[in-house]
Amino acid sequence: MVGYMYRESPDNDSDSGWRFFAGDEAQEYIDDPENLNLYDVNTIVNYDREIIPYLAEPIGSAYERDTTSGAFRKVQPPRTEE
Repeated sequence: MVGYMYRESPDNDSDSGWRFFAGDEAQEYIDDPENLNLYDVNTIVNYDREIIPYLAEPIGSAYERDTTSGAFRKVQPPRTEE
């Protein structure tokens, strides 16, 4: 189940820009590229259909799942290093 997701500028033409996480990963875990994989958005939808209403949101959007209600709520996107 997706617990946190944000959309950044796509890396290429086949990239939606969406980044999906369980939401409980430690930063150290995320910083290790061996722990990350590329998936088609449709694959992620097959695991968690609740993300569908958000997929058309613009670059810069970010959502986290409320642990009490289970609903997504809009949050600040992660800061990117420039």
